[in-house]
Amino acid sequence: MATEDQQGAPSVVDRYYTRWYKTDLKSKPCEDHCVLQHSNRICIITLAESHPILQNGRQIKSINYQISANCSRLQNKVSGKSKRGGQFLTELAPLCRIACTDGEEYTVFSCIRGRLLEVNEDILTNPSLLQEKPSTEGYIAVVLPKFEESKSVTQGLLTQMEYEDILSKRRSTNPEPC
Repeated sequence: MATEDQQGAPSVVDRYYTRWYKTDLKSKPCEDHCVLQHSNRICIITLAESHPILQNGRQIKSINYQISANCSRLQNKVSGKSKRGGQFLTELAPLCRIACTDGEEYTVFSCIRGRLLEVNEDILTNPSLLQEKPSTEGYIAVVLPKFEESKSVTQGLLTQMEYEDILSKRRSTNPEPC
């Protein structure tokens, strides 16, 4: 009886976070991202379930937080209550690049404006976390929107229902996964 209750209970992510989605980033089909927003404004950037990295049994070769010669997300350091020192991100700021063994490379973007609090260094040593647990241990980064922008930060993002509608439209026009 206890196992039935545990199976029916919502996960921590489902209970405490609101899922927001950004589809076809930079006009690249199916490169969808998910933003998990907590009631305390903190947002976790992850890959959406339909992202090509999570489809077709792809293998991740490498994950790189070095965005350019002068910018590495790994060098991000924050301190204090107001999280001073964190890199400021725009909606289309790249967070990392993920290379797959089939030669494909994907860039993961922030999707929201805010201060970068941390990146997930665990996926550097264990990239399979990104595929096995994308909403929990396999997250990409944690971003804190400005207080005055915390309500408007999700403008331009899709709700769970809107995202599922887009997925069903994709399936009806193209039965093959992305």
